Amino acid sequence: MAETPPGPKGEPLFGSSRTYSNDPFRFVEALEEAYGGVARFDMGPMDTFLVTEPALIQRILVDDADQYRKPDFQGDALGDLLGDGLLLSEGETWEGQRKLANPAFSMARLADMDDRIVDHAESIVADWQAGESVDVERRMTHVTLDVILDLMMGVELPDERVATVQDQLVPLGARFEPDPIRFAMPEWVPMPDDAEFDAAMETLDSVLDEIFEQRRGTTGTEDGGPMDFLSVLLRAQDRGEQSEEQLRDEMMTMLLAGHDTTALTLTYTWFLLSEHPDVEQRLHEEIDAVVGDERPTIDHVQEMEYLDWVIDESMRLYPPVYTIFRTPTEPIELDGYEVPTSANLMLPQWAVHHSERHWENPNQFDPERWSPERSEGRHRFAFFPFGGGPRHCIGKHLALLEAKLIIATIASDYRLDFEGETPLELMPSLTAHPRQEMRMRIEER
Repeated sequence: MAETPPGPKGEPLFGSSRTYSNDPFRFVEALEEAYGGVARFDMGPMDTFLVTEPALIQRILVDDADQYRKPDFQGDALGDLLGDGLLLSEGETWEGQRKLANPAFSMARLADMDDRIVDHAESIVADWQAGESVDVERRMTHVTLDVILDLMMGVELPDERVATVQDQLVPLGARFEPDPIRFAMPEWVPMPDDAEFDAAMETLDSVLDEIFEQRRGTTGTEDGGPMDFLSVLLRAQDRGEQSEEQLRDEMMTMLLAGHDTTALTLTYTWFLLSEHPDVEQRLHEEIDAVVGDERPTIDHVQEMEYLDWVIDESMRLYPPVYTIFRTPTEPIELDGYEVPTSANLMLPQWAVHHSERHWENPNQFDPERWSPERSEGRHRFAFFPFGGGPRHCIGKHLALLEAKLIIATIASDYRLDFEGETPLELMPSLTAHPRQEMRMRIEER
């Protein structure tokens, strides 16, 4: 058994963190191309194993999931922000909270929410005028915040309060952009953007406090009461089963993680449709044939095969979550290599989704690659935008339903023409955001 997989040597102290920070997307692609399924590098002081072989990813996330946990790096800042919410919690805490959350995210409940999602989509385009230019990322962020606030917290915030939430996302995201100095320094060392991060988190906490105050006393009983996640947690709190800190952590996680990936998926989908008018035309034809003059429903979008392909291809080319991490709870063997408990395993969606080993012409936008004929034989973990296994994204079904309904609603009446420069430059934070403003010109169909 080889003790260590191949990989770049890196620099003293920084390892490969400066190269990674300069362009993490190209870095993981280069390692995948050079070393294949497993490579090793130092991220500052962190021993990191890059895993891009789908079968090994399945083993880590699914088959042997109980042998891995989420790592502690960046724990102070991310822990301060999200606490012990579903994204970061472990063990019995996670199991208990996930059990509480499951009914709110069940398809049985979400199937009755399609009209509310379409209401929000129609609201966001109510003032659109042909020829005007809109920042599509900001509009998609607004509508997905509206949806998560409604469906998972049972509230509707005024536009100016939603804008307040949006304004905090940039300083929060900036804190988690790769930084070789942060990789090399202890978490307690002050950094220039800490104050902006703390202020943004304080602002979001005040928004959540307002929501909690609004919802207390309105949640009813287990039998017949509303089943949004906040109502479920408030009833659990009334039973003494949920602390104020747990309530805050879950709702902060919901507020941020519950909208971000869907907003990005929508943003990148509109961009790709703008750049590929043939794909856009075929999608319009499907929407017209299935929806016609009606409002989109869950039944409609379940019929739209090509819409599924377009969204999957968008998430393949631009996975909002571009890498996930795990740490072994005991020494393990991985593809013939020894992995100590001190190591971090990086499972980069970006590298796997762009690998020539798993995809033909991987940088090409080709929705038809998702047809049954061309999908045959493809490993399920050659594509994993929502992770996998017991820790897969609980909001997967909501995110996909929401994206389909919003696209079907908007594309029934409009097309969007991207006005910026290509190729897109991406900003790597906790998720992959476009660095430039995503301005698009509205055109009526």
